[in-house]
Amino acid sequence: MASRRVVITGLGAVSPVGNNVKDSWESIKAGKSGVDKITLFDTTDYPVQIAAEVKDFSLEPYGIDRKMVRKMNRQTKFLLGASIEAVTDAGYTKETLANENVGVTNGVGIGLNEAVEAGYAKYNDPAAGVNRLPPMTAPLALNNEAAANVSMYFGITGPSWTISTACSSGTDSIGLALDMIRAGRIDMALACGSDANITGFNIGCYQVLQALTQGFNDNPKAASRPFDKDRSGFVMGEGAAVLVLEDLDHAKARGAKIYAEVAGFGATNDAYHITAPRADGSGGAKAMEIALKDAGMKPEDIQYYNAHGTSTSVNDKAETKMIKSVFGDYAYKLHVSSTKSETGHMIGAAGTMEAIVCVKAIEEGFVPPTANLDSPDLEHDCDLDYTPKTGVKAEITAAASCSLGFGGHNGCVIIKKYNA
Repeated sequence: MASRRVVITGLGAVSPVGNNVKDSWESIKAGKSGVDKITLFDTTDYPVQIAAEVKDFSLEPYGIDRKMVRKMNRQTKFLLGASIEAVTDAGYTKETLANENVGVTNGVGIGLNEAVEAGYAKYNDPAAGVNRLPPMTAPLALNNEAAANVSMYFGITGPSWTISTACSSGTDSIGLALDMIRAGRIDMALACGSDANITGFNIGCYQVLQALTQGFNDNPKAASRPFDKDRSGFVMGEGAAVLVLEDLDHAKARGAKIYAEVAGFGATNDAYHITAPRADGSGGAKAMEIALKDAGMKPEDIQYYNAHGTSTSVNDKAETKMIKSVFGDYAYKLHVSSTKSETGHMIGAAGTMEAIVCVKAIEEGFVPPTANLDSPDLEHDCDLDYTPKTGVKAEITAAASCSLGFGGHNGCVIIKKYNA
C-alpha cells in the first residue's frame, strides 16, 4: 500500500454498556453485561425476550434541533452522538472540521429499523393502507441515512459512503477509510459503524433462523457466552462507534493527540455459505494474513486478539481454528477475548466498537474479559486463553480484531501502539 501512515485521533461510542467511550470501556473491563429484557416492543409471544439495548440515550444534551432529531431513525441518533464525541475528542468543532479534507464511512449490517417496520405495519393495515404511510418512511429506510445526517450536521462535503457486509461492516468501514487516506483522496475520516435492529420483525427473523440464544429470558446477563460449552446463540445488540482516522503528517501538524496507529487491514469472502463460515476458518485466516502482510508484521507481533466471538457454535469453533491456523503454537500464548459477552452483537457497529476496545487495551495495557465463560467448549477444541470472566494486565503493543459476517464476509484490522 501507499506509504501514508494512518493514526487514530478521536473515539466515540454509544453502546449497550455506556453512552460514551469511557463508560463503555469501564463496563467492558469489569465484564459487565448490557443484556436485559427487551423494552422496545412487546415480547409476550416471543421465545427470545432479551437483547442488548442502548439505555437512556438522548441527543438533547448535544443541543441538536428537535425537528432534526424527529427526522432521524434510532441508529442515526446513536451515530450522531458517537460522532460528536469522536470529533470533539479529536480536538475539532463543527466549524473547524468542515474546513478539512474529510470523509465519512459507515458500516450498517442489517438496517431493518423501526421506521421500516412502522411503514410496513401501516401498509398492511386494511384501515390504513398505502395512503397512510408515514411521509418520512422512504428516507428513514435508507441505509445511508445515518452517514448522510452525520455529513449534514458537520458540513462534511467529502465522500460519505455506507458499506454493508453484514457483521463485518464496521471493520470494513475502517478498512475503506484507511485505504482512502493512504491513497491521498482525503486527509481524515470518520470511520463509523451503526445499527439499531431490536424490532419485533428483526428479532423474529433471527429467532426462527435459530441464530439467537434461547433459554436465558430469566437470566439475561448470562446469555452471551462466547466459547462456553453452554452457549446457544448470539444476543442482538445495537449502537454506534466512531474512530477519527487521520494522516499522520496531518495529525502531527495540528498537534493532535494520537491514540494508536491503524497498521493493516485485510478482507476476504468465504464464497461458501450465506450464514455459516467455512468450518476450518480458512476465509477469516486469509483475511488476517493479508492484514498482517499489509502491516508488515508477523503473527508473534500481536499480543491481543479481539474475537468476533458471537457465542454461536459454528462461529466459535471456526474462529478458534482460524486463530490456530494463523498463529500456530503462538496461539496458546495469545491473549484472546470476546467483548460481545458484554455488549451483545452490535452488528454494523460491532467492528468499530471492538476496534475501540483494541485501542483502549493498548492504551491501558489491559485485556478485557470474556464474560460468562464458565466451561470452555473443549469438546470442539475451544482451548485457547479466552480471558475468562476477569480481565488481566498485559503489555500490548499490537492488537488484531476480526469480524466474520453472513454472506462469507471476513474483515480484519490491526491496530498498534503509535511510535513516532
